[in-house]
Amino acid sequence: MTEHATTAIAVRPISGLMVQAQRLPAMTEDAIAKVRAIEAMSLALCEQVEFPTEHVIHGGMYVRTLHMKAGEVLTGALLKVPTVLIVSGDCSAFIGEETIELRGYSVLPGSAGRKQVFLAHTDVSMSMSFPTKAKTVAEAEQEFTDEFAMLMTNRQDCVQTLITGE
Repeated sequence: MTEHATTAIAVRPISGLMVQAQRLPAMTEDAIAKVRAIEAMSLALCEQVEFPTEHVIHGGMYVRTLHMKAGEVLTGALLKVPTVLIVSGDCSAFIGEETIELRGYSVLPGSAGRKQVFLAHTDVSMSMSFPTKAKTVAEAEQEFTDEFAMLMTNRQDCVQTLITGE
């Protein structure tokens, strides 16, 4: 592996489809408590930055995209639904029992029950998606987390939203 390779292990099943072994698992209560401690410390000691956020609701899917600059840290909301997370850029992600390095472009299945920390090494864009019947961003946010009141969507003006109605 080169220094820029992802830590994922690829397995080729008989069907010919490529399966990526790297995933974002549900986290233990202890791991979630660590993230909450990091979150509380960063809220108390660090200048808060706004991440430009884009929302799309289309075809029964909700997609939320955040853009981080190199050096920024994000503590995510506790997710209560499984999602797919697409990361473009280089970052570290605390996934519970370990921190993984993501480089380039990664598509990761994520389990419900996770609250993660991301540190951007380069500019990073992250898109989280899940199936939904939500008709508004607020409904989708309430579907994926009970921490919806803390989401930046409620505090920032730099949000783009597209709801197609399909």
